[in-house]
Amino acid sequence: MKTIADIMSRDVTSVSPDETIRQAAELMDDLDVGALPVTEGHRLVGMITDRDITIRATAAGLGPEETLVTEVMTEDICYCYEDQSIEEVMDDMGDIQVRRVPVVSRDDHKLVGIVAMADLVRDEAMEGRTVETLRDISSPVPPM
Repeated sequence: MKTIADIMSRDVTSVSPDETIRQAAELMDDLDVGALPVTEGHRLVGMITDRDITIRATAAGLGPEETLVTEVMTEDICYCYEDQSIEEVMDDMGDIQVRRVPVVSRDDHKLVGIVAMADLVRDEAMEGRTVETLRDISSPVPPM
């Protein structure tokens, strides 16, 4: 059985909760990504997305130089363990409708990678399941 460790991206860049949202946005721009894990040391404490910056900061009139990542990041995030099966994580991603999930070690919750739909697409054995998961993730949900 293949695990998430077999397909995840291991080279993950993260930001500190004490960095400004400008620094986070610049890093997203440099890396051409829309989300970054937030870590204290190597421990995962949240995620920040370009949408978090736009909705929680810019739309609220918060300045990019003064606003810290911790003020707009999402703390209650979904993650998976590196030893979980690909199928289990795909099911979870579909259920919670997310396209990427941080991967942590089971013993100390250290950030060890990230798994995204792109990683799942590259795994030919999961081809049919990937389409099903993407369909679940993309299903419209009622407004909150």
